Amino acid sequence: MLLACDHASRAIPRALGRLGLAEASTFRHIAWDVGAATLCRALADRLRADAVLAGYSRLVIDCNRRVEDPTSIVSVSDGEAIPGNQSVTPAQRQERISACYEPYHATIDRELATLERAGPPPALVAIHSFTPVFGGVRRRWQVGVLWNEDARIAAPMLEGLRREPGLIVGDNEPYSGRHPADHTVGRHAEAVGLPHVCLEVRQDELAEQAGVARWADLLAGLLGGLVAER
Repeated sequence: MLLACDHASRAIPRALGRLGLAEASTFRHIAWDVGAATLCRALADRLRADAVLAGYSRLVIDCNRRVEDPTSIVSVSDGEAIPGNQSVTPAQRQERISACYEPYHATIDRELATLERAGPPPALVAIHSFTPVFGGVRRRWQVGVLWNEDARIAAPMLEGLRREPGLIVGDNEPYSGRHPADHTVGRHAEAVGLPHVCLEVRQDELAEQAGVARWADLLAGLLGGLVAER
């Protein structure tokens, strides 16, 4: 199994001058998936699996988008203008692709190839987090399982999570794995037939270390069991 975290970091290269944003804005969800990196590392530790974490903010370039997607570099995010993204030239876009986007995806390719040489086809698990409120609407799900056509991991994950008392589990909620913007698992796993899933945990569930540990234990237990069965 390989873990991937597309929105692990809020870091912005110094040369981009924080994209003209106040530092407080870089702590918002617009810049990264709050808590996702911590959860991903905790999962990797429990599963004794490798993890690839993107090193820069999605505001620099979104590693979970195709480079030709206009939303890969956004000029406005969740109502906030991103000054440094207002007039990005083709050359500047290519610089971001070469420095931030391509190394991340090349590392995923390399790690998956290493795992394939060592044993059975590996699984790719993408880790994300989502805001408790979006567009003024509270999201009731605590966790979401995102998938498209391959249910080898998604179906048993949904079943296992739904057995947890009081847990509200989203099946392709609050986002859909059938959306073409879900690029990383599509590119590295779905396109080549590897088992995969994208897991989304609500950010308030990850606000404290105890919450991170709880989710890491739960998800590692389910994912580890699936790998053992294979």
